[in-house]
Amino acid sequence: MSYGWIGEKVRLVPLDREKHLENAILWLNDPEVTRWLLVDIPITRLQEERYFEENMVAREDRVQFAVETLGGEHIGFTGLFEINQRHRSCRSGIVIGPPSNWRKGYGLDAIRVRSRFAFEALGLRLLLTEAMAENEASVRALRKAGYRELGVLPKRYWRRGAFRDAVQFFLESPLG
Repeated sequence: MSYGWIGEKVRLVPLDREKHLENAILWLNDPEVTRWLLVDIPITRLQEERYFEENMVAREDRVQFAVETLGGEHIGFTGLFEINQRHRSCRSGIVIGPPSNWRKGYGLDAIRVRSRFAFEALGLRLLLTEAMAENEASVRALRKAGYRELGVLPKRYWRRGAFRDAVQFFLESPLG
């Protein structure tokens, strides 16, 4: 039986409080995991519970997924945000939680599956995302997934004692 949107290494599944909440709290409070995320402040259980409650329900402006290996291990989150049906565009993001799962191709596969979902299920035509320039793994994965670079915003984010450049990317639907 299939469950979720399936790739070569991962599947994207709906958020489930019982299966995914504890990992979210753990990972979003791990300085190594949040090093390149846009959110780098401590997350309380109450904040994350509220976030889950808001995002476990279908919404027109966003879709959130948990990322699981094909064996069912929860390893991250990805989503589509600021969905604009008029323009058929949105922003996207991803986090692979446990560092032991980094550099294994899970993020790249999740990006590809997320893009396929956006184009095939939602009928979107344009995905936008960004990564901090120093986050070489994310920049490399986005490029491998077909995203093209729009440009660099110098000193876009204040992160851990310095302003950091952000690379902006886009991906157009092959469906037109």
